Amino acid sequence: MPAYLLRRLFQSALILLGVSLVTFILLYVLPADPVRQIAGRSATPQVVENIRRQLGLDQPFLVQYGRYLWGLMQGDFGRSYLQKTDVATLIAARLPATLQLMGGAILCELVLGLTMGIVAALRRGRALDQGLMIVSFVAVSAPQFVVSLLLLYVFAVKLGWFPIGGYGTLSHLVLPAVTLGILGSGWYSRMMRSSMIDVLRQDYIRTARAKGLTRGRVILRHALPNAILPIVAMIGIDIGIFMGGIVVVESVFGWPGIGQLAWQAIQRIDIPIIMGVTMVSACAIVLGNLLADLVTPFIDPRIKLK
Repeated sequence: MPAYLLRRLFQSALILLGVSLVTFILLYVLPADPVRQIAGRSATPQVVENIRRQLGLDQPFLVQYGRYLWGLMQGDFGRSYLQKTDVATLIAARLPATLQLMGGAILCELVLGLTMGIVAALRRGRALDQGLMIVSFVAVSAPQFVVSLLLLYVFAVKLGWFPIGGYGTLSHLVLPAVTLGILGSGWYSRMMRSSMIDVLRQDYIRTARAKGLTRGRVILRHALPNAILPIVAMIGIDIGIFMGGIVVVESVFGWPGIGQLAWQAIQRIDIPIIMGVTMVSACAIVLGNLLADLVTPFIDPRIKLK
């Protein structure tokens, strides 16, 4: 296990290094000029150059990237060009809201997706199976803003069960979490159905049935732990996606997460914030996948980490 962890941590460091380099290159060659955003349209060329020099944007690419990388290694994400605040502080302020939305969304995805996938697998080829797969296809294909506005209109405007928007209480979390849960449940249900069908065909399932075990025990004790392994990997990926922010859903529900921060930074070409959110998202994806790999042996003891 220690050797595996060291190897994975080294690989993760290389991945994050690559992400930072690619993102920095893309932002460096961006045709838009962040200095112009800061100085304003009426600024003289001398003022623009002074600001460029103060921010260090007049230096060569390797010098800028080296300075950013050195700060990153020390936990410094830089300072926002426009908000004049440390990027780490801005991200940390949005982190609780993002974590709440991530937890609620993943819970909704699992409850809806796994339930539909298991039921569809047990009723394979029947009308219920086909109906659930149609629902899954619709959930996967539905645009985020359509589902968000529909739930908002029905449950907040018409029925008044939940707030129209905002952040702070459990009632504020329900609609955005359910929205993301519906959108993601289609992937989980399709994956769970396919995995469960493969597991139910295995010899040890037939053996368990031949021993006289009840249907529920066969499914819960023998089939489900093996069928759920691909789902664990999907959860690891979702952690990174949600940590990067879901811009559309956050905007519709007025949720103050990292996604809104990133979108505002993109509109204003605030490069340090864009880099900071990108690196946080990349770290979350790497960490989520690592946690998924570490959890897998506890679900299936046959898997060994070497």
